[in-house]
Amino acid sequence: MRKVVILGAAGRDFHNFNTIFRNNPEFDVVAITATQIPNIANRSYPPELAGERYPNGIPIVEESQLEKIITEQQVDVAVFSYSDVSHVTVMHLASRAVAAGADFWLLGAPHTMIKAKVPVVSVCAVRTGSGKSPVSRFVAEELRKAGLKPVVVRHPMPYGDLAEQAVQRFASLADQVKYKCTIEEEEEYEPHIVKGTVVYAGVDYEAILRQAEKEADVVLWDGGNNDTPFYKSDLEIVVADPHRAGHEITYYPGEVNLRRAQVIVINKVDTAAKHDIETVRQNIRTANPQAQVIESACQVTVADPEAIRGKEVLVVEDGPTLTHGEMPYGAGVVAARRFGAAKLVDPRPYAVGSIRSTFEKFPHLTNLLPAMGYSDMQRHELEETIWRVPCDMVLVATPVDLGRIIKMDKPAVRVSYDLAGSGAKELAQVIAKFVATHKAASSEVSR
Repeated sequence: MRKVVILGAAGRDFHNFNTIFRNNPEFDVVAITATQIPNIANRSYPPELAGERYPNGIPIVEESQLEKIITEQQVDVAVFSYSDVSHVTVMHLASRAVAAGADFWLLGAPHTMIKAKVPVVSVCAVRTGSGKSPVSRFVAEELRKAGLKPVVVRHPMPYGDLAEQAVQRFASLADQVKYKCTIEEEEEYEPHIVKGTVVYAGVDYEAILRQAEKEADVVLWDGGNNDTPFYKSDLEIVVADPHRAGHEITYYPGEVNLRRAQVIVINKVDTAAKHDIETVRQNIRTANPQAQVIESACQVTVADPEAIRGKEVLVVEDGPTLTHGEMPYGAGVVAARRFGAAKLVDPRPYAVGSIRSTFEKFPHLTNLLPAMGYSDMQRHELEETIWRVPCDMVLVATPVDLGRIIKMDKPAVRVSYDLAGSGAKELAQVIAKFVATHKAASSEVSR
């Protein structure tokens, strides 16, 4: 029996364990490491999910303890199991593991994909913050227009009680309260819920799929970070970001997505430099020349543009996009510049607690505030930071209605961003063809 440590970040690691190691007597998983997300170490993967081979569960420890675990537990294999990291970072981790005496594994994408009983469309990306969410929302709407019921299964974000979060179903905003969602979770679920789309998420993605497919004509896999799909997909759509040209072939597993994709959407072409768009085009031609390439605008809008003009604004952006996504700005900054804000106020001198620590950890962030909210305390610190910043108004560019979650003492305007232009029409045609093909296949089977 080979001893295994899984390198994770509260998501892909649990799925890899469930699909490859949980019931496999050839392996003994001694620990799962944690990084990227605060407050997920120093707990355990519970026995209710780990199975009968692990009656005490599996300890989750900080990734900094990797060498110690390998040495003390005599680990044979370290399995990399999280996403949105540079190729260099992956190989540094490999070097640490190998130097400590363990093999270093990357699992093949198909090996962890579960087969559904209904068609599956997956929407993934090459980096966090590529604009995957508006693409996913667009696909869901097109499926509805075709008379089908899409059910979204969202990439995991289980930051609370893992056993209680094994299978979660969200059909209303009240369900987000029921499951004690973080801001990061609500950012992904709420835009689908308000459109009437049921969302599933959790920890055990086979159990989730078996429940979701009972009410779905099509399962829409809404990927997280730049991870590969958990389900075998009939149509793989991948979103690339020309604002980070070159990252599509230098980040893992985003490059895997790029090479597997049937359709690649180069998003945000309306705000990207022409030479960066061409770099992405060339990398796609080299890595995946068979893919259909769609170039799309990501339309940034606000309800009242004049409310921004001439004002000193605090821009609040999606947290993961700015942190491990490494984007220096998002849709909020685009909106502030486009609609004539007089100044972007720097929130760093006014940040408190973990929000201040976030700025210290990610020094590329300057005149904007990441909407961090992984815990009640962090949510309170985000609220206090906003209160402390001297500005005329808050420009909220998160997918969630932040004013519903925290109290703000200043006027706030929400920023929306949606797929637009000829790219949207092309993607609509892709979905229409997909629907026609699968309806025809369904009719053939029924005969």
